[in-house]
Amino acid sequence: MENTGIKVIPYQAEHQPWFEKLNRDWIEKFFWMEPVDFEVLQKPEAHIISAGGIILMAQYENELVGTVALKFVSPGVYEFTKMAVTDKYQGMKIGKQLSSVAIEKAIALHAEKIILYSNTKLISAIALYRKLGFVEVPLDGPYKRSDLKMELLISTP
Repeated sequence: MENTGIKVIPYQAEHQPWFEKLNRDWIEKFFWMEPVDFEVLQKPEAHIISAGGIILMAQYENELVGTVALKFVSPGVYEFTKMAVTDKYQGMKIGKQLSSVAIEKAIALHAEKIILYSNTKLISAIALYRKLGFVEVPLDGPYKRSDLKMELLISTP
């Protein structure tokens, strides 16, 4: 999928340093790294891909500028996680493009529901999630920084 020169491409092992940097940058800007973050960001193949999930990368002019992951939770349920866009390219709708492709991939994986954990400080991200159809549900989850859980129910034809 392309939009204004942005390509969303599948994650490759050599993308790990960018996957980690993109996520660390935003996490450390607003919050703090938690033990689960270090594990997932340093070993995404083990924690996301080999567990049945996918990672997407956004590329602009041959530079990796964003990422998102779908982590397998249980049959039919995926967690929308580790979405980040570098500050330099914010406002180019990269997050929306990554989200749209991730939702398409979830549908292809026969997801019935996508969940996500966020924080009400992240106003732009929450506005995007709402535009995509995510709704708030009762909070549970693995992250201390999360004060919001949302889900998107996927209707199957």
